[in-house]
Amino acid sequence: MKSGHADLPLHYGKVPVWLAQRMSALGGAIVESIVIEYGRDAFLQKMSDPFWFQSLGCVLGMDWHSSGITTSVMGALKNAVNRKSAELGIYICGGRGKYSRQTPAELLAIAEKTGLDGQLLVHNSRLSAKIDSTAIQDGFQLYLHSFVLSKEGNWTVVQQGMNTDSRMARRYHWHSPEIKSFVEEPHSFIYGENQGKILNLTDKDAAPTRTGILELTKENPDKIMREVGRLVMPGHHDVRAEDVNLKRLGAVLALAHDNPVNDMESLLLLEGVGPRTVQSLTLVSEIIHGTPSRFSDPARFSFAHGGKDGHPFPVPITVYDESIMTLDKAIQKAKLGENDKLEALKNLSKVSIQLEKDFQPNNRFNDIIEEERNNSWKYEGRTVMGKAKKPKGLNGQLELF
Repeated sequence: MKSGHADLPLHYGKVPVWLAQRMSALGGAIVESIVIEYGRDAFLQKMSDPFWFQSLGCVLGMDWHSSGITTSVMGALKNAVNRKSAELGIYICGGRGKYSRQTPAELLAIAEKTGLDGQLLVHNSRLSAKIDSTAIQDGFQLYLHSFVLSKEGNWTVVQQGMNTDSRMARRYHWHSPEIKSFVEEPHSFIYGENQGKILNLTDKDAAPTRTGILELTKENPDKIMREVGRLVMPGHHDVRAEDVNLKRLGAVLALAHDNPVNDMESLLLLEGVGPRTVQSLTLVSEIIHGTPSRFSDPARFSFAHGGKDGHPFPVPITVYDESIMTLDKAIQKAKLGENDKLEALKNLSKVSIQLEKDFQPNNRFNDIIEEERNNSWKYEGRTVMGKAKKPKGLNGQLELF
């Protein structure tokens, strides 16, 4: 894993209840699908990847580039996953503000149930927070700390700090199997805007100045954080063509709306699911089954269920609910040994990737967004400002990519 930086503009406000409930339901189903198909360690590794994490937030209907993704996604997953922790073997502790301070007690309670070393888990939680708030003095004050734990004792930490002067946030990702030292480059990724020179006592070049983690706050090595693989999230709120891999998105839209695959019914085994829901499920499928290289353009995943502020379009409630219902049914059948529906969902991302190889986008990106907005009322489209209304004088359908 590599470290790096990316912009996260600060967004304030609350996630509306109608979206929070759906984020929890779909997010929980996605986690369960990953654990069933790939195991708990694979889920922890995905959570430590900031590109995947941002893409997950987009597919759940959050604003595609904002700092609010971190708080809302972790809250939604904690609510869903902890209800099934005994079954999944995954536990999520901490959160924002006062909830972050409850992490030690939550970890000790989990250790009591699982037989894990609770004191060691608490030690790791506190060290990760201490390093990101003290050892790395980058102008960001931590306000969220989430500790994701498997019953085997592996863990991922997702935490975020804010800089109110620059109105930016920085998200830090930790992954326990990748940590060889707590005091030398322990992060799997640091996600935030480049602020220039910072004090980073975890840089490997700072080793001569370290005498131990307890001395970190006394040292002053004046080092510069390495910049490797930076993902820059732009300041504009709307989703633009340059934010998306148009070939990838176009293949998804073509699969959903143009039926380019022979015998789609036997391929999908998704009775009663319309083209618009297939579009969303294809992107959900990629979140579950996609390899790391597929998440370099998180904005693309906002074409699954839109965004709560209406970018790129309002959240299509009926489509969102169909996505949840379809994935839930597939999971329940898989538990009974019937894997056809889960395999069908997996095939969506496979077929999309195959179509992508020879796909040539027609550069009608803005037309696609306009069509989604015009049709939003059909799917009970909704934003924080209210429900979408039918446009006046709407003429026909626009050509997809």
